[in-house]
Amino acid sequence: MLAEQVSTPGKEDKSVDKTVTDQEFDVLDELYFVTSFQDLMRNLSWPAEAVLPVLKELMAKELVKCIDPQSEEEVELSLSELDKQYKKILFLATKKGLMEHNSREE
Repeated sequence: MLAEQVSTPGKEDKSVDKTVTDQEFDVLDELYFVTSFQDLMRNLSWPAEAVLPVLKELMAKELVKCIDPQSEEEVELSLSELDKQYKKILFLATKKGLMEHNSREE
């Protein structure tokens, strides 16, 4: 996969990775609305061992955020904290994640 050159007049050119894997695309497709890990596994028909690494990669790319189910507010979790909390929190695609999902060429 190649990185696209993004150029804005008057701004420094930056190489931005505008690609997501098929698995990341499938997960983003499920995260247009706040979704639990259990619902994500059920909707994708994937085991936890397949879903969690993809979520971590999407979080590292800032394409997915974590939501506290009690306060319904975004919570900042490190990737290591996610290992302990993934069954207790909710997930939602970020604006960047939605744009990435919508701009993917099929």
